[in-house]
Amino acid sequence: MPGQLTRIILTPLSLCLILGLVTGCASALQPMDHEPDLRRAPVPDSFLTDQGQVHLAPGSQDSGFQLLDTGRDAFLVRAALIEAASHHIDAQYYIWNDDATGRYLAGRLVAAADRGVQVRLLLDDINAAGKEPLFASLGSHPNIQVRIFNPARSRSGVSRLLALLVDFDRINRRMHNKTLVVDGYVGIAGGRNIGDEYFDEHPTLNFRDRDVMALGPMAGEMTDNFEAYWNSQWAYPLADLYPLPLSEQASDALARLTREPSGTKTFQAAPPQNRQAAETLLSGWFAGMVQAPGELVFDPPPEDPEAPANARQNTAKALYRLVEAAESEVLIESAYLILAEDQLEDLSRLAHPALEIAAITNSLASNDLVTNHSGYARWRTEMLEQGIELYELRPGAPACLKWVASHSACEQGAVSLHSKAVVFDRETLFIGSFNVNLRSMYLNGETVLIIHSPELAETVANDIRYAMAPENSWQVSLDERGDLVWQSSGQRIDHEPGVGFWRRVTSKFLSWWPLEKYL
Repeated sequence: MPGQLTRIILTPLSLCLILGLVTGCASALQPMDHEPDLRRAPVPDSFLTDQGQVHLAPGSQDSGFQLLDTGRDAFLVRAALIEAASHHIDAQYYIWNDDATGRYLAGRLVAAADRGVQVRLLLDDINAAGKEPLFASLGSHPNIQVRIFNPARSRSGVSRLLALLVDFDRINRRMHNKTLVVDGYVGIAGGRNIGDEYFDEHPTLNFRDRDVMALGPMAGEMTDNFEAYWNSQWAYPLADLYPLPLSEQASDALARLTREPSGTKTFQAAPPQNRQAAETLLSGWFAGMVQAPGELVFDPPPEDPEAPANARQNTAKALYRLVEAAESEVLIESAYLILAEDQLEDLSRLAHPALEIAAITNSLASNDLVTNHSGYARWRTEMLEQGIELYELRPGAPACLKWVASHSACEQGAVSLHSKAVVFDRETLFIGSFNVNLRSMYLNGETVLIIHSPELAETVANDIRYAMAPENSWQVSLDERGDLVWQSSGQRIDHEPGVGFWRRVTSKFLSWWPLEKYL
């Protein structure tokens, strides 16, 4: 009887009943019915659509691609695209921070909406809590719609935490996709969220990240990706979750956001302040584009987010196909890297002895999340035994001076890897929001571009190999006894380098728990 009582108390249903008055019970949220809101075709009379006639071959279905390798460039190009928009902007992000760059770009969305541009902003809920006032201000504009994907009913405090625990299966299905599409003809996809640390503007911690800007048909595929989530029954208007400001308050909040350009002198480089400056900046980027065939692959939102997530999603299947077709080399750059037993067995079946597989990820010292590193550490020895070359980024890597515009931030702080790319035989580039880990394979919604361009593939491959160089990374290997060793620039270390005892102990303790699917 006591054992039965314990089981009853610990069931999610009974816990929900007990906590219902406090949490609102997140599972009580009902799926939304939306009128379809679709924008399939690019607008015909935009500066951006005109660029296709200038820079793309007539009659070709290929798109133009340009890598955005530094945070500064990624910020400036996003700001310029918003400034140049004529008709509509679709922005889909996992994180949009309420900081200097986040508020600046939000203010430019307001300015675009003021001149009649229709803006749709879709945000994942897991990082939206606490930032609702910013998004509510945006949502108060008649030309801006804001939706939140897969939200918890409770918005803050202990009640939110309890709601997340009660509805664990559903809440674990996150929208990790990151895209920006302007006028249906130019888009950006990649690993970057919106925030200072992604745009080289944080004083102490900046991410090495990577995006791709696409001109042409690929932007339409990004719109398909966006609208699959925008019209999902699990995307909720912000006003259904959080009150929008009253009219006078809304006007004041929107006016404050549009005044953000006055602070641009604090940025590493000033964003364009008008349409002409934006078009001039973008023209230079379009002129350097590489035209190539490509495809966009995305994971559709789950119809039932509480259903078991045991099947590989579209982006993971695409990665497997490319691994199977690879002949000589696979280079992996992944902020969070976890290949567990099933994935390593699949790799053994797909790969062949002549195929070299090398991967760079964060070290414990450079990782922003100890939990995620612990999942990687749990399977690190097995990955090495499989024959994968492993490299871990050093937080003080000299490469920071190449990757991050603020040299003072490199000198005073650290660089962390956030980029996600895989290069196959230096012919094909797989790039987007997809980490090579179990969460991306099974749980998150992800977006990747597969670009068949030796030029772009070679560029990224060389960058990855540069990051793996001894001055920038530790190479991890097994010694003659099967123990882990870290080697870099003449150093040989027999424990996780660059961190103190307690951080190593914490990672080791967490690595004992089979949580890798949720990291």
